[in-house]
Amino acid sequence: MMSSGKRGTETVARSKGTPSATPARATRYRKVLLWSALLVMLPACVGAAVSWAVTSHNQPHPQVVYGDGTHGPLGMAWVPGGQFLMGSDSKQAQPNERPAHKVRVHGFWMDRHHVTNAEFRKFVEATGYVTTAEKKPDWDTLKVQLPPDTLRPPDSAMVAGAMVFVGTNHPVPLEDYSQWWRYVPGANWRHPTGPDSNIIGKDDHPVVQVSYEDAQAYAKWAGKRLPTEAEWEFAARGGLEQATYAWGNQFAPDGKQMANVWQGQEPQAFPVVSPKAGGALGTSPVGTFPANGYGLSDMTGNAWQWVADWYRADQFRREAVSTSVIDNPVGPRDSWDPADQGVPVDAPKRVTRGGSFLCNEAYCLSYRPSARRGTDPYNSMSHLGFRLVMDEDTWKQPLARQESARAAGADGS
Repeated sequence: MMSSGKRGTETVARSKGTPSATPARATRYRKVLLWSALLVMLPACVGAAVSWAVTSHNQPHPQVVYGDGTHGPLGMAWVPGGQFLMGSDSKQAQPNERPAHKVRVHGFWMDRHHVTNAEFRKFVEATGYVTTAEKKPDWDTLKVQLPPDTLRPPDSAMVAGAMVFVGTNHPVPLEDYSQWWRYVPGANWRHPTGPDSNIIGKDDHPVVQVSYEDAQAYAKWAGKRLPTEAEWEFAARGGLEQATYAWGNQFAPDGKQMANVWQGQEPQAFPVVSPKAGGALGTSPVGTFPANGYGLSDMTGNAWQWVADWYRADQFRREAVSTSVIDNPVGPRDSWDPADQGVPVDAPKRVTRGGSFLCNEAYCLSYRPSARRGTDPYNSMSHLGFRLVMDEDTWKQPLARQESARAAGADGS
């Protein structure tokens, strides 16, 4: 009876709208609204959580680890290794970058920046090494890069030198690179653009005018090695899966220049240079621009970099035939490049990566981590250098550790 009478009183009270009943009704109404809102928002929250987890997995934020000479080699950064999509299927990708395919690399140490003029000088002073560009060209080495019926030039034409970017003083068609490149006698790592040039005040710039053979000689002395193409690309991406650039998808985020490339330096279209400005500005000191996610500077831009693999234009298509993840690929056994006019398709070429201060939107766009090209291993150029890697097992060997520390120097450069 008490219960029944109470319900009757509440009913009357609600019908009359008395103040004593309003809070209870409002409380129940708010609960209904809260539960309704929760039911609507729950799927969205779950979706957001899943999206965050997937994004976090694909776009990790790696911890930067630098070697200090005790825990890792001095002047190097740890690249943790892992699985990634190598190559690219983006609109900017060239045929030799396609298709993107699954690759796994093991962890390794990598030079934080290009080998510099100062570092290369230590090597030369310690060993007396003479670079390819400082020697008279060898005809047997040269002729394999030329059409079979090419006649041997006279000895007077076989002089030491290297390829130098000279630019043009007016716009030209971009099909013929001989209009802006010249073989310059006397050009070498000490004189990158010819005998009248020098590297005074440029100890912290990338060494250039070094051939693949020169890079291999330095690597042996330093107790390191050239990276494979897969290792190089994994490192260049800095943990960003399929990002357009080594730093993300925007060329200049918030208007900030992120690499030493043509459109960041030159006011005129490639390959036009201003004689009043002394030609193209060239390399910049290593570390001028922000490092990537693994703490590596200038993985793209500044100077091209030699890697260990032979170059085949179709290598990624060959690798993509496999449906499984390719583990630590070391590249093909031979070279093949049908795109280089006037050069035999099977002429020996090694992979070069990263682009340089000459790369630009109109011509090559090679400051993308997936961009690649092949270069004569005996060719030295004014925009081509290198950096090295070291395996963890190698680092743990006491003699290798001492050699690496001695080669890098006590300054940690």
